[in-house]
Amino acid sequence: MISSQNKSKKTKSHLKEGPHICPICCILPPHMIDHIIKHGDEKMRTWVMETMRRSEQFRGRREVIGNLALAPSTGQKRRTVYDARKGERLPGRLVRSEGGRKSRDVAVNEAYDGSGATYDLFHEVFERNSIDDRGLRLDSTVHYGVQYDNAFWNGNQMVYGDGDGRLFNRFTIAIDVIGHELTHGVVQYEAGLVYEGESGALNESFADVFGSLVKQRSLNQTADQADWLIGGGLLASGVNGVALRSLKAPGTAYDDPMLGRDPQPALYSNRYTGPQDGGGVHINSGIPNHAFYLAAMEVGGFAWEKIGKIWYITLRDVLRSTATFKGAADATISVAGDIYGQSGNEQTAVRKAWEAVGVI
Repeated sequence: MISSQNKSKKTKSHLKEGPHICPICCILPPHMIDHIIKHGDEKMRTWVMETMRRSEQFRGRREVIGNLALAPSTGQKRRTVYDARKGERLPGRLVRSEGGRKSRDVAVNEAYDGSGATYDLFHEVFERNSIDDRGLRLDSTVHYGVQYDNAFWNGNQMVYGDGDGRLFNRFTIAIDVIGHELTHGVVQYEAGLVYEGESGALNESFADVFGSLVKQRSLNQTADQADWLIGGGLLASGVNGVALRSLKAPGTAYDDPMLGRDPQPALYSNRYTGPQDGGGVHINSGIPNHAFYLAAMEVGGFAWEKIGKIWYITLRDVLRSTATFKGAADATISVAGDIYGQSGNEQTAVRKAWEAVGVI
């Protein structure tokens, strides 16, 4: 475990601020939403337009309140789950608190268990006290809106839609999605990676990496046992795909007439360089994702124990808000050497992984 006393003395504010620090981080990438609008039927387009409308409302609210976290820090594990009852007012009706009995509502239990598994990974493995490292209460709202196709961290709490049933199932169904979104909060409090270009793709990648580790640890899976998917079970029956993204094989998660084809590259030479998706924050995250996968597979065992530790310390102590892929590669290689020894198996695995994806 990592002692908080060993943290770097890098000066950072308690909460990163700025116009591009992911004011609302949604699990569905914009290129997928755009494809649904262009190729879906009228009902699908209506669903996705409503999703976009609600998301924009939240972006506006976040601009008003800034990047201040409103949920209180309790200093200990504290989960609260609310039910919006298909409305749009947050947080909704309180339905389960820390230590409360299991609900008859599966979405309530999934939100509760998923936030708990995320807290446990960061606390038990990395000695982090919740999202802000000060015991921030983990608030979640389920049943947000009618057939709302998304899940997001709004800087203050988690919000989950029920999905439309044709393209997406309920958004609490995938524990890695929950871990992904809550990790955006960790990034927000640590490196504060600017949500555009390569720093934005790193933001998304750290969320994917730790979302996957949340799932792997909850299932007690070694690296070779894991599926390395983000959003497994989220795609509805009949959709041609297995998940939203794959760390093992970027670009293969889905290929469906309504959703389009997974555009993620695994190699830096194939990176997206256009203006869409904030300069490819969701698309290009496949490159550092694959680097993590390769390093974890090379080292073997439980991925959160060594490679996860390297990535976490890099995020917490080394990276700056405008980090590039090359900067992240150099940093993780350096951290690996500091922890496990220069030219050790772990450092060698990390270096080989970044070389394999063409970043160094």
